[in-house]
Amino acid sequence: QVQLVESGGGLVQAGGSLRLSCAASGSFFSVNDMDWYRQTPGKQRELVAVITSGGRTKYTDDVKGRFTISRDNAKNTVYLQMNNLKPDDTAVYYCHAEIVAHTTFLTFSYWGQGTQVTVSS
Repeated sequence: QVQLVESGGGLVQAGGSLRLSCAASGSFFSVNDMDWYRQTPGKQRELVAVITSGGRTKYTDDVKGRFTISRDNAKNTVYLQMNNLKPDDTAVYYCHAEIVAHTTFLTFSYWGQGTQVTVSS
């Protein structure tokens, strides 16, 4: 069974840093795009950053210059380095990945369990 397991959330003061990790485990053929989303109560989940299997990245304007998404393809892991955090970054952060199954080579969408990031002012 394929799973995405996140780690690295927590409480930090404004201006501080956190690093989130998300590892894909189980049996699969390959991992395509890996993303980070975030969600606050009463709002829709929003895309924060994307990284393709080839390493191309894209960010939402709010986090450009402060957050960096990266991945280790050998470990099937995606990271989100968050610097200069602001109270508005407070949210539950979810990783997401498009994973290609063995044998069928069909692509399925998977989500992590979410990790809370709280930034105090």
